[in-house]
Amino acid sequence: MAYRRGPGISLIGLIYLIIGVFVAWDRDYIDLDLLRRVGSALLAIFLWFLVLLGVDLHIDAD
Repeated sequence: MAYRRGPGISLIGLIYLIIGVFVAWDRDYIDLDLLRRVGSALLAIFLWFLVLLGVDLHIDAD
């Protein structure tokens, strides 16, 4: 009986992505400002109803 995996990422694919993130961070393609902006954007996407109510979801470095 063969088991079929659902959609997902393999271990090799996960290792490839982790190494890619490390190299991008090391070469300054990814920095804290970018992570804050992406984090704020993701919060605004998933919590859009709070944005409509006037909640500020920006992640600041303060």
